[in-house]
Amino acid sequence: MKGIRLDGHSLKQEILAGITSFFTICYIIIVNPMILADAGIPYEGVLLATIFTSVAGCLMMAFYANAPIILTPGMGVNAFFTYTIVQGMNLSWQEALAAVVLSGIFFMIAAATRIKDILSKSIPESLKHSITVGIGLFLAFIGLQKGGIIEKSESTFVKLGHLNEPDAILTLIGLVLMMFLFLRNVKGGFIIGIAATTAFGYLFGIASPSGQASGNLSLQPFGELFLSADFSGMLQLPFWIATFSLTMIITFENMGLLHGLLPDKEKFPKAFQANAASSVVSGLFGTSPTISTVESAAGIAEGGRTGVTSLVAGLLFLLAIFTAPFLAYIPNGAIAPVLIIIGGLMVQQIQHIPLSDFSEGFPAFLIIALIPLTYSIVDGLAFGFIAYPLLKLAAGKRKQVPVPLVIIAVLFFINFVFHSMI
Repeated sequence: MKGIRLDGHSLKQEILAGITSFFTICYIIIVNPMILADAGIPYEGVLLATIFTSVAGCLMMAFYANAPIILTPGMGVNAFFTYTIVQGMNLSWQEALAAVVLSGIFFMIAAATRIKDILSKSIPESLKHSITVGIGLFLAFIGLQKGGIIEKSESTFVKLGHLNEPDAILTLIGLVLMMFLFLRNVKGGFIIGIAATTAFGYLFGIASPSGQASGNLSLQPFGELFLSADFSGMLQLPFWIATFSLTMIITFENMGLLHGLLPDKEKFPKAFQANAASSVVSGLFGTSPTISTVESAAGIAEGGRTGVTSLVAGLLFLLAIFTAPFLAYIPNGAIAPVLIIIGGLMVQQIQHIPLSDFSEGFPAFLIIALIPLTYSIVDGLAFGFIAYPLLKLAAGKRKQVPVPLVIIAVLFFINFVFHSMI
């Protein structure tokens, strides 16, 4: 383990990238506890668990993988933890944490052995590029939703939002500002844009907090969660269905995210292993599993290339113990433009997909379309990975389908069957 190295990159640029990534993802400190509280986990305890887990994950990514990836409890998987495992399958939150620990261990086994290389090499280039594009659309969709540019509709599921609402106005102002800063190659453009948009919003009375201020934090609630995982449900089928589903989600979602986000693909093995270790820590600390966050793309776009980026973000998460009440005051309109712009940049990878070959292009299309439309990276991956071998067989191109890819497709199909049983 060589630790953090700048490898010729600018220290100032890496620090700015870390700050940008943190402010783009810091909403997780507020949002994750709100979702897990619905599972019965004490709010203040899981808020601290979210912070400590994010610190641990970022430090692992920094010192072990030297990669600019930010690890925090993932959106989507936290909802799966609360609304499917706890409320849907009737596991206690302590048993659900045990499923997190066990799925993290299975993830670690895959990441520490040749399984990771077999899985990585078996994924066709067209699917790898489509993962990047799908995540980009997902990121832009989240940003448009967070900024009030689009909203839910009873008849069409989604529609244009009310552009005269404060959030939408602030988002559009921030978007124009940050696009200008980006095109002018202003260093630290995103963090400048977030700060300026926030200041403008409160100055003209069109900004509102993105979360709830948490007040003064005590370590006691975290002590009640630490090592509270309960393995007594291991003799029950729902426990193993939950564990299998979580293993599929965190393994393939993180594999897809890392392939889509890492500027240096040679850092994938260690980044994948750091991600796996962080997933185990999540369950031990008392929260849902960590994910390589799509918001890492904001720091990478700002020039982050090494572990210094994740180190800076990790230290800022640590400081968030004292500043959590203030982070809630960063308005959605200041965060949304960053997500929209980064999403647009990631979509450029579509040019590398051979869309003229239907057996390559259509599975890629399914991933691109269904990641944002299902609001789930792993579900989008599942449709594309299942379709790929089927279309290759239909086209008489069986030799282009590696056996591990068939196994992955079967596992995704089994996961869908399990979900239909819940």
